[in-house]
Amino acid sequence: MTVETRFAQFESLSLENGTSLSPVCVAYQTYGVLNAARSNAILILHAFSGDAHAAGISAETGKPGWWDNTIGPGKAFDTEKYFVICSNVLGGCLGTTGPSSRNPETGCPYAMGFPVVTIGDMVRLQTKLVEHLGIERLLAVAGGSMGGMQALEWAVHYPERVVAAIPIATTARHSPQQIAFNEVGRQAIMADPDWNDGNYYGGRPPGRGLAIARMVGHITYMSDESMREKFGRRLREKEKFGFDFSVDFEVESYLRYRGSQFVNRFDANSYLYITKAEDYFDLTNGTGSLAGALGKVTARFLVISFSSDWLYPSYQSQEIVRVLRRGNHDVAYCDLQSNYGHDAFLVDVAEQSEVIRGFLASTYRERA
Repeated sequence: MTVETRFAQFESLSLENGTSLSPVCVAYQTYGVLNAARSNAILILHAFSGDAHAAGISAETGKPGWWDNTIGPGKAFDTEKYFVICSNVLGGCLGTTGPSSRNPETGCPYAMGFPVVTIGDMVRLQTKLVEHLGIERLLAVAGGSMGGMQALEWAVHYPERVVAAIPIATTARHSPQQIAFNEVGRQAIMADPDWNDGNYYGGRPPGRGLAIARMVGHITYMSDESMREKFGRRLREKEKFGFDFSVDFEVESYLRYRGSQFVNRFDANSYLYITKAEDYFDLTNGTGSLAGALGKVTARFLVISFSSDWLYPSYQSQEIVRVLRRGNHDVAYCDLQSNYGHDAFLVDVAEQSEVIRGFLASTYRERA
């Protein structure tokens, strides 16, 4: 299945900080066919560094989507049954308006003149896209990590527009540790002399800082066991230590490779803005409690966590589940066993897919 990225543009978008963006462009892809009743639409919400290309083979790059093992004919999000949508988030750099986009007032990239955005702002733009596609009510919203935050935001703030929510490996709010890791990444970028207060467009980007930020982040995506199995203490193309500061270990080589690859496809300023949006996210804002936030949801929930995920540990998902159950909401919960850490929702998908497939089938049968 070859897919093309499409774009929708909107006159303006009001933001939580009291300002607005005008105009706003959003990049998106769709898979499958919207039925006559418009009742089979599912919105997939990507994690921090994802994009609109969730499935199929990209017509632009020839590469498979980031969740291609989960979206498609006969897969968890079965495109023979459902119409699946995925868009790039606000503040991103992969098609949707962000700091690298041209500011119509100056003719130059926004850079750090781009307004600070929130998860709520990202979702507000998604609502415009869904309306643009002629869909009043989504069968489901689903995503892992930051995508799970967006799914929760949808369920809480747009209850009449969501039948089901599938937040995976996520949280209702960032813990101090999660904020700390994001801050290390931001400081690595801003300490790079090439960052130049964000004004590096047209020149040399802060590649060293962005690569370090990605290396730190990637460590948090894996588990101790998965790193031990993948790398151990194996040396990289040598039989003994070099007794210098070149690469000795396989894990060092891997992290440097991941960092350098990330620099080639992601914008450093988007890293700053998106991680700040993650840190600001707190489902209890405006209510003072998680029970207050979740009290008016009408969606049924499937909450999934992974046993080895220490970035978004299972207790954070369990907190959401407990509150939903106390409120007599329809919620199913699975803590799946996996050695892959936080990345499990992307790579260890067999059991996850079975759970999602059954949940969506019953949702469509009973509530669509």
